[in-house]
Amino acid sequence: MTGFELFPPPSLWQNWLGFWRFEDMNVLWVLMGSILLGMSASVIGGFAFLRKRALIGDALAHAALPGVMMAFLLFQTRDPLVIFIGALCSSFIGFFLIDWLPKNTKIKADAALAITLSFFFAIGLMLLSFIQGLEVNNKSGLDKILFGQAAAMTEGDIKLLAYVTLFVLSTVILFFQKFRLIAFNQSYARTIGIAVNRYELLLALLIVMSVVVGLQLVGVVLMAAVLLTPMAAARFWSNQLAHILVIASLLGGLSALISTQISYMAPAMPTGPWMVVSLSLLFIISLLFAPKKGLLKQYADYKRLRQKVAEENILRTLYKLVERNHFSHAPLTLADIQSFRSMPSNCLQSTLKQLNKKGLVHTSSLGFTLTKKGLDNATQLTRRHRLWENYLNEQADLSPEQVHQQAERIEHILTAEQEAQLQQELSNSQQDPHGNQIPSHHPQTNRHPKREGGEKF
Repeated sequence: MTGFELFPPPSLWQNWLGFWRFEDMNVLWVLMGSILLGMSASVIGGFAFLRKRALIGDALAHAALPGVMMAFLLFQTRDPLVIFIGALCSSFIGFFLIDWLPKNTKIKADAALAITLSFFFAIGLMLLSFIQGLEVNNKSGLDKILFGQAAAMTEGDIKLLAYVTLFVLSTVILFFQKFRLIAFNQSYARTIGIAVNRYELLLALLIVMSVVVGLQLVGVVLMAAVLLTPMAAARFWSNQLAHILVIASLLGGLSALISTQISYMAPAMPTGPWMVVSLSLLFIISLLFAPKKGLLKQYADYKRLRQKVAEENILRTLYKLVERNHFSHAPLTLADIQSFRSMPSNCLQSTLKQLNKKGLVHTSSLGFTLTKKGLDNATQLTRRHRLWENYLNEQADLSPEQVHQQAERIEHILTAEQEAQLQQELSNSQQDPHGNQIPSHHPQTNRHPKREGGEKF
């Protein structure tokens, strides 16, 4: 093999099979650790995301570095539990400073976070450099905590990850209702007697534990992405918090699976960074293709709405022309329509073609006429438009010149229930502010003599 190859042939298929057979037990440890971290960090990171403390995980990860180094200096061991406790203490001090500074000084929250992050990280790097100059055992690999080294994970690391994950997930499930209320409406939570400070401290503990336990796998620098990206992606798939957290945990677990397999098949590729890359790709997929909030769905909805508005505007224009002609069946030309509603000819023809396909407009060589179905729809639209104009004129005290544009927008989203409510409030209204008759629900009862002037289009 010459040069650098991510997937050296012909072993691609063999590597893939080897991964799923777990021929190397270290692969199983890494996979289990990655999945556990991905799931627990995604869930607890969701609450940091909701409370608009998105960068708290990044700050706490950097704040953990001095604790790791101090624990090693004091006990001269890299035992997972010792390192975990040291990092936990250091991160908690960092969390306290981030919370205390804005409350007791003129320093703002973002500045407090930046100061704490930079200070603790600098202290950690100084201690790391100091340790590297000492002649002590087990110091090799301490610097890997900056970027993570999943391959160095041991059975002890996995057990610690499992315990932390179990504690985090069970605590979130147990106190989910209180955590949710605090995240969305802290003031209301206080008024109903919830000990907000106590649960905030518990949330802080869970966040700190999730951050600290993931340093070996992902590292100080990238830990924030594991906390936040799954939640950001999951929000495109649902509106229910419980569903969002479940989806976030699944995305976290999926990214762990993808990154571990890539790292196994291409040993030069580290698991931690690939986990973040996988999460970012899953975020992009969610951003584009989520069925409820994805950009493609939003674009399709926007196109449908534009088409709906254009069709309804033309229907109402046709109604106005038919009304002006005493509800005769005489065909209307493009010029007739454009005299009331300015629209490019190609757009107008396209819209009329769609209305024809839907059976709302009949097209002939002489022009266009409303079908019975089309007249019913046009009558309903005109009725809603003129009722809303009356409502604005009477209730909002707007002039007839002001109400038209407002009604142009609202007529497309008024429901039958809202129309009935308007009719009830405006029970005596027979004409709109421009003097046009408000049509009834039955088009055949709307024939009336031609009026001069009338509504603008």
